Parts: sequence; structure tokens; C-alpha cells
Amino acid sequence: MSEVRAMEGETFDSLLRRFNKRVQQDGVLSEARRRAHYEPPSVVRKKKEAAKKRKSRRTNLGKITSRR
Repeated sequence: MSEVRAMEGETFDSLLRRFNKRVQQDGVLSEARRRAHYEPPSVVRKKKEAAKKRKSRRTNLGKITSRR
């Protein structure tokens, strides 16, 4: 859990800004989004494999078009 203590004379806006920055750095929101819907490990593996194939196709396409 991200915790931010108010400094003496600090405005609420700057406190909120520091808190949001801390939450972003800790990855709290991205972790919550990831955990919102459970995906079995098999689905995660399939998604990673599909992403690898897409990336590979893109790089190969770039090599083909740059030969012209």
C-alpha cells in the first residue's frame, strides 16, 4: 500500500500529486487491472506466444520492405 505523509505547509494538490506518483511507481493500478479478471496460466502463455509471433512478423515485414 502506498503511503504519503503531508509535509508541513504542503498543499493538498501537491500531496495528491505525490501520492499519485507513488501509486504509479509502485504499480498498484496496473496490478489491480491485471488481477481484476483471473486468467489461467495456459491463456497467459498463449497470449505471450501470439504477441511474439506478431512482433516477429512485424520485424520480418520491416526487413522485406527495406530491401527495395
